[in-house]
Amino acid sequence: MIKKIIISAVSIMFIVIVISLAMSCSKQDSYKEMTETQMAIHGKYLVYVAGCNDCHSPKIMTSMGPVPDSTKLLSGHSSKDKLPEFDWKLISDKHLIIFSGDLTACAGPWGISYAANLTSDAETGLGAWTKDMFFNAIRNGKHLGIGRPILPPMPWMEFKGFTDQDLGSIYAYLKTLQPIKNKVSDPEPPRKSLLLMILRKRQATGL
Repeated sequence: MIKKIIISAVSIMFIVIVISLAMSCSKQDSYKEMTETQMAIHGKYLVYVAGCNDCHSPKIMTSMGPVPDSTKLLSGHSSKDKLPEFDWKLISDKHLIIFSGDLTACAGPWGISYAANLTSDAETGLGAWTKDMFFNAIRNGKHLGIGRPILPPMPWMEFKGFTDQDLGSIYAYLKTLQPIKNKVSDPEPPRKSLLLMILRKRQATGL
């Protein structure tokens, strides 16, 4: 009886090992032998389904609302556009987040963040970024992979779950984009008035 149990256990272990190896091989097969062109095509698909154009592409206003400007795809918040003044109390008191009309800039408790230029321009886009820099930026939530924190609404916390092949494909696609020279503004800290309001509120509540 014991001998049969041992044989059955060994058989099960053997089957599990075979299945694991098969799955591993299958996974590896799906990640290999992609040409640079194939990776770029896959990357374009990922960029579109992940909604990167929603924030990183300037928009054209239509009767159905803003749509990405096909001549400026993924070039980030336009350096020519300035945000109109708004009441910071909407953020501090109403807990709202305010977007620009084309969704390329966003104001919240962190301040104001501007969507980056993702085109291949070497000076103002990602043209000078290495693959490691791109990977580290997404995985660690740091600008250039080692710099300041990447601010909301960029969902890097979710995107860091992309596989190496996925990120490599996105990087390959972004490198194929037409270089568009557009120096995006640096993030702005919360306005002094907002900081004062938050400080007064904390003092009043004893926090």
